[in-house]
Amino acid sequence: MTVQSIERAFTLLRALAVGPVGVTELAQRVGLPKSTVARLLNALEAERAVTQDTPGGDYRLGDGLVDIAGAAQPGRNLVATARPHLLELTERVGETSGISVIDGRDMYYLDHAEAAGEIQVRNWTGEHCPIHAVPSGLVVMAHWPQKKLDAFLRTDLIRTTSWTVTDPDEIRTRLDQIRNLGYAWVYEEFAEGINSVAAPILETDGTVEAAVHIHGPAYRFPDPDRSHDLGIMVIDAAAGIAEHLASD
Repeated sequence: MTVQSIERAFTLLRALAVGPVGVTELAQRVGLPKSTVARLLNALEAERAVTQDTPGGDYRLGDGLVDIAGAAQPGRNLVATARPHLLELTERVGETSGISVIDGRDMYYLDHAEAAGEIQVRNWTGEHCPIHAVPSGLVVMAHWPQKKLDAFLRTDLIRTTSWTVTDPDEIRTRLDQIRNLGYAWVYEEFAEGINSVAAPILETDGTVEAAVHIHGPAYRFPDPDRSHDLGIMVIDAAAGIAEHLASD
């Protein structure tokens, strides 16, 4: 591979770091011919640096980059540490699990472990979601100092679906419940047709910057009889990740 090809490959990877995208849009984004972009993507896919969720679908950053990042910072890379826990969680539940971190007023989705099956939900890896509209954000907010929470709730909160909760009093009540339970459920509040549960990854000082979640199609997830059990599962996964991070 020439120096120019390497430079172009890194240009594609930086563009994909923003979020999943198709070949045509990616070529427009980086200002390269579509044929060149397709050729580079094929080479990067062979090395697991990029991947497609479905044939002909959008490209996103692949697990090969996670492996490299984990090797560069042994035990300190959150994605590398979390991945085995996500894989185990997905296998146990049969739905997609993921990990996210706070980024301003949003949660940024770092990685996911996709469940097997014909019907899949959208992959939000590399994207931002409003912190108040997703369970991962709510469990982070539940650990905020009172002044920080008050300041946030005084701002305008956007709705992403008709079920998004934006009333400050309702959110405060909800956060009290989350502190007691240790996990949060969201029912079609961020995206229609998608339900999700999350638990916080506690830092050694008790603060929270990241969370683990499971999400699936609303018609099958969750089984009403298992909603609490699923909450305990994400709590256990989050605790396992926190323990490994603290021991490094």
